[in-house]
Amino acid sequence: MLAATSFDETKINWGQLPGIDHTWLSIMAVDDDAKIIDVLFKFAAGEKIVLHRHVAAFHTFVVSGEHRIYTPEGELTEVRPLGTYKASPASDTPHKEGGGDEDVIVLFSLRPYSNGAIYEVLDEDQEVVSVMTFDDMKEMFLVSA
Repeated sequence: MLAATSFDETKINWGQLPGIDHTWLSIMAVDDDAKIIDVLFKFAAGEKIVLHRHVAAFHTFVVSGEHRIYTPEGELTEVRPLGTYKASPASDTPHKEGGGDEDVIVLFSLRPYSNGAIYEVLDEDQEVVSVMTFDDMKEMFLVSA
């Protein structure tokens, strides 16, 4: 029988994205050849992060806590408990996400194969405010190394 363990987030070097509340990240690896970035995101308990859409394929694994997905209006649409793995294609569906009763930590494996774009951050009218790209995240990784 395996002993119960918990994820020790104090070992992670968390950073913040400028202008993005309730979100911390730690870029774990950048694969230039395969165009894949593995990054841990931590979303605050009971909060919703900025409205955005994933314009690159991505895989997620919930490492700690409960990952919640919301409509642009804030209605809860999906709950992903600890240990949930999901592979998703790029999407034009805007959403918010956040933690449940405690902060959530999710491993995202981001795969912007075609044009390098990963996320589009949107305003309340769902207009694009900014775009996060492979090169943007690679630069953050190199600065933090």
